[in-house]
Amino acid sequence: MHPFATDLNRWFRENARDLPWRAPGVGAWAILVSEFMLQQTPVSRVIPHLTAWLDRWPTPAALAAASPADAVTQWANLGYPRRALWLHRAAEEITERHDGVVPRDVDQLLALTGIGDYTARAVAVFAYGDRHPVVDTNTRRVLARVVDGCSQPGSPSRRDLEAMAALLPEDHADAALFNAAAMELGATVCTARRPRCDACPVASRCAWREAGYPDTGDSRRRQARYEGSDRQVRGVVLKALRDAAPSAVPVDSLAAQWPDRVQRDRAIDSLVSDGLIELEDDVATLPRGRRSLSEGVQTHLASTP
Repeated sequence: MHPFATDLNRWFRENARDLPWRAPGVGAWAILVSEFMLQQTPVSRVIPHLTAWLDRWPTPAALAAASPADAVTQWANLGYPRRALWLHRAAEEITERHDGVVPRDVDQLLALTGIGDYTARAVAVFAYGDRHPVVDTNTRRVLARVVDGCSQPGSPSRRDLEAMAALLPEDHADAALFNAAAMELGATVCTARRPRCDACPVASRCAWREAGYPDTGDSRRRQARYEGSDRQVRGVVLKALRDAAPSAVPVDSLAAQWPDRVQRDRAIDSLVSDGLIELEDDVATLPRGRRSLSEGVQTHLASTP
């Protein structure tokens, strides 16, 4: 095993955070839901939502039997609510195509709604123990510093997977541990703005440290300010609909106090375009989805004890 992986795995075994998706026996569905929720959302906010979600919908079939409106409402304030629609649709696809079992194959996972390369590999590795490189933003930063000697990674590319694959242990369990350890290091020690190099278990192997910590610039795109943004008014509109669900709400009363009427209307139009709300006769509701479950979902539910 590469010395970098040896040192990092040893550190992770002693310092890994106690997170619910890392608990022994956690299944593929729970891991898949957690990966959807963790996209662009801090761990501390995800944990209570994940627990509530899995209590309500412990299987893909259970979520598939619910309406998209239920999914958007349960998503609450996690942000980027299209993820709730994507997760609901993925649950339908898992139930219809895979008899309610989250697939193991990366290509089958990639064929599901809302799942990209990172999530597909994460499920295959952390749920099923398969050997693949898993690369998120934190991993990319660790690789940029330790391997390339850069303060920040460049734009995401296939090279990231190749770099991680070159370090991946041959043993499947060690490989899964190394994937998780690299992400953990980036999230807790090798952070974007204030890295704790004195606490880093691989500081002696870090090319960035060896080079004297050169500042190669921060190429990450800055997120636009939330206050007063279209994102904020979208959130106000969705909250009003969640609070009123399942009742409809007159469009004119949605975010009625928002100071910029044009911006409010633009936000409502974008929510309609994203499938997050439905409009009919000047009233709005959360998405109702298909009027009945597909034959595949019905068959699975009927055969489930």
